[in-house]
Amino acid sequence: QVQLVESGGGLVQPGGSLRLSCAASGFPFSDYGMSWYRQAPGKEREFVARITSVGGMANYRDSVRGRFTISRDNALSMLYLQMDNLLPDDTAVYYCNTIYSSRHHWGKGTQVTVSA
Repeated sequence: QVQLVESGGGLVQPGGSLRLSCAASGFPFSDYGMSWYRQAPGKEREFVARITSVGGMANYRDSVRGRFTISRDNALSMLYLQMDNLLPDDTAVYYCNTIYSSRHHWGKGTQVTVSA
C-alpha cells in the first residue's frame, strides 16, 4: 500500500530555514507528481507546492514562491521541501501528497512552528 512519511519539521525563528523530507513507498514514485500541503490551526488544508513526475517542473502557492523549493530524488523515492526565510504564517502541519489509483494519499504530517 502507499506510504508517505514526512520528517524534518521543528521550531525555527522567523527568517530561518527548514528542509522537509517525505519517504514514499508502495507505488511507482517516479511516474507520479508529488505535492506538499499544509494545515494551520483552525484553517483548512491548503496547497503549498507541486512537482511533476518527469522534468521536475514545479508550481507554488503565491505566498511561498521565491522562499520555498520543492524537489525530488526518484532513485531514492524521496520528496523534499526546502523552506527559507520562514514567516510566522508558515506555521502549520505539512503533509506529503500524491494521487495514485484515483485517490489522494497523505502522510501523517510534520509540524513546522515559526516563532521567536
